[in-house]
Amino acid sequence: MWSLVTRSAVNTVRCCAVRAMSSYSSLLLSRPSPSIIHVELNRPDKLNAMNRAFWSEMVTCFNEISDDEECRVVLVSGAGKVFTSGIDLVDAASTVLQPRGDDTARVSWNILKIIGKYQETFSVIEKCPKPVIVAVHGACVGGGVDLITACDIRLCTQDAWFQVKEVDIGLAADVGTLQRLPKVIGSRSLVNELALTARKMYADEARDCGLVSRVFVDKEAMMAAALEMAGQISARSPVAVQGTKVNLVYSRDHSVQEGLTYMAAWNMSMLQTQDVMKSAQAAMEKKGPESITFSKL
Repeated sequence: MWSLVTRSAVNTVRCCAVRAMSSYSSLLLSRPSPSIIHVELNRPDKLNAMNRAFWSEMVTCFNEISDDEECRVVLVSGAGKVFTSGIDLVDAASTVLQPRGDDTARVSWNILKIIGKYQETFSVIEKCPKPVIVAVHGACVGGGVDLITACDIRLCTQDAWFQVKEVDIGLAADVGTLQRLPKVIGSRSLVNELALTARKMYADEARDCGLVSRVFVDKEAMMAAALEMAGQISARSPVAVQGTKVNLVYSRDHSVQEGLTYMAAWNMSMLQTQDVMKSAQAAMEKKGPESITFSKL
């Protein structure tokens, strides 16, 4: 099933992808349907290692997706044998390990800017109001864990494994894992173990601890399920879906009362939408949300 969908998506990618697709060297974008954008890490010959182009292209890509009125949900996956092997160390050596500067203060200032840029690569996923589903197969190493913890729904194949690799290369993970992973899986002890030992976590453990919600027998089954899920999300009111994501992210980082106050302020305007009446009417007529035509957002 997925292979048929994928072939169709690839055939339409040149005319249906967001406007800057042709400039991407590390990503491949397609639209399996008008309301779904598929972002594929596209350096399969390098195991989708994250090079300098990737760190900037992801920001451009997700900023454009955020402004895309047609898009209602995003699917992220990796081409080739694995999801990603993490940061491209050879490529990174010329920037992170050889920063500009005439003295310690200037070198430190430039390193600070570099780290901030790298952090934004994944924060932009979290800031994107469209829900992001990530589908992981094979290895998800280092920066891959940073990436998936910024996504909203995480799926993987039975052969997938995850590794917080940074301590093995002499640094503390600095672009999101240490901040988001504790909130994703809940167990501080397990997070500490993974981050301090750099051991591999396999699919069943990842599901049991909550890093992923579902495990599939292979990539084909996973991608078919991911596209079906994306279709279910995209059939709902974009006002409701995007408002739900924004408030889930906000509530994660604030108290219950702060979250409730923010939600009330949000919905005092967002409830003033025709989408509520359309959804209620469809429900009374025993129709699903896919029967409703919602306006762009």
